[in-house]
Amino acid sequence: MDSTAYLFDLLKILLPALLVAGSIFYLIRQYLEKEQQRRLIELRLENSKTTLPLRLQALERVTLLLERITPNNMLVRLSSAGQTAPEYHRLLIQEIRAEYEHNLSQQLYMSPDTWGEVKAAKEHVLTTINKAYHGLPQPQQSRGTELAKRVLETLINEETDPTERALLAVKREAFGLF
Repeated sequence: MDSTAYLFDLLKILLPALLVAGSIFYLIRQYLEKEQQRRLIELRLENSKTTLPLRLQALERVTLLLERITPNNMLVRLSSAGQTAPEYHRLLIQEIRAEYEHNLSQQLYMSPDTWGEVKAAKEHVLTTINKAYHGLPQPQQSRGTELAKRVLETLINEETDPTERALLAVKREAFGLF
């Protein structure tokens, strides 16, 4: 009987002590988790102060890239006067590739889907110019103005702007930052 009384006395002491220790452990763990979340939020806030301007600048630069390679804008900016169609074709292709390569690093600051749209727009513009060039009756003897006219006719017939989808994707991503 002595041993059972001793066991009950021991349980009377240990059981409340275990409950208190478990409660303290639970409360400390909750506190540490909340503290970690708070620090993570502060870190993200600090990072966003640095990265948000970089991301916005990248989106601005990609928007400028898309506007510069839009055939309507590019044909106005790069005069075809005095050039043969092969020379003008080469100039247009070089301009598109140079603009794209100049802005390749901007993909770090945007989603893969948006960058994919930018790449697709570039390829669509290149395809449009190549189709127009190869659609000329005699590309080697044609003038640059004929190529420019054929590119514009192709755009009118397709009734789409090759960079429109990419511009919308960039705008959606920019709006998503706020």
